[in-house]
Amino acid sequence: MTLLIIGNEISKRLRILWTYKTNLLTQVFTVGFIFIGVSFFLQDGKNDSKALPSLLLGYLIWFYARIVIMSSSEDLVRDMQSGTLEQIYMSPVSAGLLLFGRLVALLLSTTVIVAIPMILLALLLKIQVPLRWEEGLALIITITGLFGFTLALSGVALIVKQIAALADLIQNLLLFLTGTLAPVSHFPFWLTMIAQSLPITQGIIVLRNIALQQKSLGQTWLDGSLVWLCVNSFCYLVIGILIFKWGERIAKVRGSLGHY
Repeated sequence: MTLLIIGNEISKRLRILWTYKTNLLTQVFTVGFIFIGVSFFLQDGKNDSKALPSLLLGYLIWFYARIVIMSSSEDLVRDMQSGTLEQIYMSPVSAGLLLFGRLVALLLSTTVIVAIPMILLALLLKIQVPLRWEEGLALIITITGLFGFTLALSGVALIVKQIAALADLIQNLLLFLTGTLAPVSHFPFWLTMIAQSLPITQGIIVLRNIALQQKSLGQTWLDGSLVWLCVNSFCYLVIGILIFKWGERIAKVRGSLGHY
């Protein structure tokens, strides 16, 4: 049953992407355009081939987070406005399971949106990033934490309804405070501590260590970066589930699931 629900949500999400091709192409173009603009200004108009791989990896994770955060909040608000959310909770199937399926589908569709322009950028700008299976594992752990963070935002949305501005603020903060544009090692100590508590910072660090410094999983575990990534993602996942359940319970008590 669980796999069937998740499969249906994935199929629906991919069909929507394919149906609205113009929107998909616009998002793909946006991914590439922003990266080229950011790299141009950060490098004073120069094309530093040594700096681009690090910037591309950080940008990849951030843009992934950006789409997931913005889309999940928009989807939930749209459901509340149309009354679909209340119908989900009236379904014999667990509402949590349905929403979980939606988030998994969103993560996979986001992978499509992000992967295409990243591959094109790497080819056009001749950015060389060694591909290793360890990078996939680091990405999955990072996405797990992002999944929990998204659940927390969804829980808040069930109570306060309008969180578009909050989601926009968060994704902008993640751009500047997670080491996307520059390694957090360049930050002041106090800002580094704040940055490393955010959901994608440690994922960017570990991904760069594995891809660019050719470190193994064992080495990243021994230096503590992978350990902290696992702890960070686990905490965000647990906290996200708790906040979502809390928001869900309050919305049910108030009878506001179908109200916007």
